[in-house]
Amino acid sequence: MNATPGDGGPYPYTVDIEQATLDNENYRTTVWTGKYLQMTLMCIPPGQDIGLEVHEDHDQFLRIEQGTGRVQMGPAADQLGFDERVEDDWATIVPAGSWHNVTNVGDTDLKLYSIYAPPEHPHGTVHPTKADAAE
Repeated sequence: MNATPGDGGPYPYTVDIEQATLDNENYRTTVWTGKYLQMTLMCIPPGQDIGLEVHEDHDQFLRIEQGTGRVQMGPAADQLGFDERVEDDWATIVPAGSWHNVTNVGDTDLKLYSIYAPPEHPHGTVHPTKADAAE
């Protein structure tokens, strides 16, 4: 990974994404933010979730590096007809406008990375906990 900690964007950047994701202990850590793309790392404790949300103007890619999760998606917050179990090495694509949530249904931390296009969070965002993210 680049030697400088924090958000490496919008500059050229390389990373061992699997190792960085597994090493991340924060709920959310933004590692690269550019003009049209952003990558964050997430750590979701057992029994917790990302939180039901929708991104009207961008798509999202999620990849699980560790743990077991439940992905739910649909056209409305109360219509989550897409319901899949995911685990290590699984990827999920969330189309713009889809309500979605990811819940850790395993007994270890769910470690994943997320790519947003365009960016979702301010450059350098770090949320140690879900409560910090809610603020």
